[in-house]
Amino acid sequence: MADEPDNTREHGIEFGELAGDLEAESYPLSHETLLDRYGDRELELVDGEVTVREVLSADTEREYEDMEGVQQAILNMVGDEAVGRENYTDRGGNVEDADDEDSAEAQSF
Repeated sequence: MADEPDNTREHGIEFGELAGDLEAESYPLSHETLLDRYGDRELELVDGEVTVREVLSADTEREYEDMEGVQQAILNMVGDEAVGRENYTDRGGNVEDADDEDSAEAQSF
């Protein structure tokens, strides 16, 4: 198992061991139970760490049907903190230049 790749990063958030624990969890799972069991678990972001409790507000009355529902709620609430560098592209140039080129191409048709 030590040779398996670490595939617990999703959209800039490293779920770590929490991903496996959520996968093994019994569902449906109430929001309160989720925070009781996993609220102190840390999620690694590009620029630091945040707990599940910090991401998901404690006053939400919600029920999660599966692991994907929990992960999606976290992804929705983390926002820009998980993104990394703004206006970054690995395609060369920068995002503004790419947007200008797309606009110029669209206008030429």
